[in-house]
Amino acid sequence: MKAFLLLLLALFAIEVHAQSSRVSKAGTTAGAFLTIGVGPRATGLGGAFVAAADDASALYWNPAGLSRMEGSEVLAAHSEWLADVTFDYLGAAFAFGAHRVGVSVTMLGVPDMTVRTEDRQEGTGATFDAADLALGLTYGRAVTDRFAIGATFKYVQQRIMNSTAQGFAVDVGTQFRTDFWGGLTIGASLYNFGTDMRLDGRDLRAFVDPDQNQQGNNGRIPAQYATDSWSLPLDFQIGVSTRPLDSRMHRLTLALDALHPSANFESVNVGAEYGFRERFYLRGGFENAFLSESEGGLTGGVAVHQPLPYQGGMVKVDRSFRPGSGQPCRCTVVST
Repeated sequence: MKAFLLLLLALFAIEVHAQSSRVSKAGTTAGAFLTIGVGPRATGLGGAFVAAADDASALYWNPAGLSRMEGSEVLAAHSEWLADVTFDYLGAAFAFGAHRVGVSVTMLGVPDMTVRTEDRQEGTGATFDAADLALGLTYGRAVTDRFAIGATFKYVQQRIMNSTAQGFAVDVGTQFRTDFWGGLTIGASLYNFGTDMRLDGRDLRAFVDPDQNQQGNNGRIPAQYATDSWSLPLDFQIGVSTRPLDSRMHRLTLALDALHPSANFESVNVGAEYGFRERFYLRGGFENAFLSESEGGLTGGVAVHQPLPYQGGMVKVDRSFRPGSGQPCRCTVVST
């Protein structure tokens, strides 16, 4: 096991070092909102969560992690970005014996903007907006007491003004727990394997003059502009997590993930979480290490967990901060 992990990290380090000789593909995929990390716990850990996922946010990070939930959970997360862009996530995961089933909604909203044309650059008096949406259905289960699998099937839609692109995608993930060093867990996830996206709608319909050099012809021929198709951001993430300290009084979780995105260079996420009496948690991490020109960097977060006086339920209130967002991410998790 030690030799395997050392070999894996060595190969990844060689790949990261080779980035300088390659051209970045940043901004070449559709559905970029699908790469925004979900949940203050994961973002507070710098996105190093593919092996540590064990709550409702596993709906995003690794559907196999749902198998580690002790009951059902509901997750609601909200964050505010620059330029009044809002990001919201609502997910619910339910336990049915050894099976876990979940549903999720991801929304990215852009506020109204003024419609401007070449002739009316100060505005036409009309406004438009843009919005992204993803609906997910997740299934996960433990195959053995050490190995778990899961998958999420997603419908993806992007809209700007009166034009829309839509497609379908799937995420698949696994987790394997060992007896090495505090129950070291290895996790891996493949995200957004699916169809291409292409904008279509009445905004792409126009009247054109097919030959502007000819006099007297019909200058209002109905036409439909055709847009290119763009692939979804196919990403692969593999990581490890461990709890070298795990008791009712103190809990320490360490996590490290290696990222291989289709639209960017490789990078590393690292994170740590300290829990006191299973009630209060402090988190910190670093996102996108070794990646140049990145919005990543130091992350952090705090959480308070309050048991409910019925059926072992619990309310979890989390708050985290990550680079690139205008305000901290806020979240409430109801666990039963």
